[in-house]
Amino acid sequence: MRRLTCYSVSGGKNSLRYLYKTVSLWRTIINFIIISLGRVSPSFEFKNWLYRLMGMKIGKNVSLGLMVMIDVFFPEEIEVGDNTIVGYNTTLLAHEYLVPEWRKGKVKIGKNVLIGANSTILAGIEIGDNAVISACSLVNKDVSPGSFVGGVPVRPIIKEEVHEING
Repeated sequence: MRRLTCYSVSGGKNSLRYLYKTVSLWRTIINFIIISLGRVSPSFEFKNWLYRLMGMKIGKNVSLGLMVMIDVFFPEEIEVGDNTIVGYNTTLLAHEYLVPEWRKGKVKIGKNVLIGANSTILAGIEIGDNAVISACSLVNKDVSPGSFVGGVPVRPIIKEEVHEING
């Protein structure tokens, strides 16, 4: 279940056209610059420090891989627990703009989580401690602690499937 707050728009325009009524243009520009620096930084400490400046909650020993894309509008809605790895080019979203409305929701990633490369985590999602998300996954629902999930959209992966793949 995704935990989202929905905001309706009126006036005949799609919700994205009201973007700068929901978040400051200047804050968006500053966040974009910080995220762009963080995406290419090889230093986990520097990257985490930058993201904390924007209000993200990042635990100890978190490793955000190269090119991870943080939500540029609402980074303060994202929390990453201790000792978690977020793989290359993963996207963490805390918002979504639809035609008649826009939505916002916290993303909470637990401790000791592994998120594979090129995954997308949608707004309003909670990923429990010790969970594993396979590469190229779309996380559109909560992931229980200790689960191994993957795919588009995510579904449980059982150990027999992994054994068959690895031979």
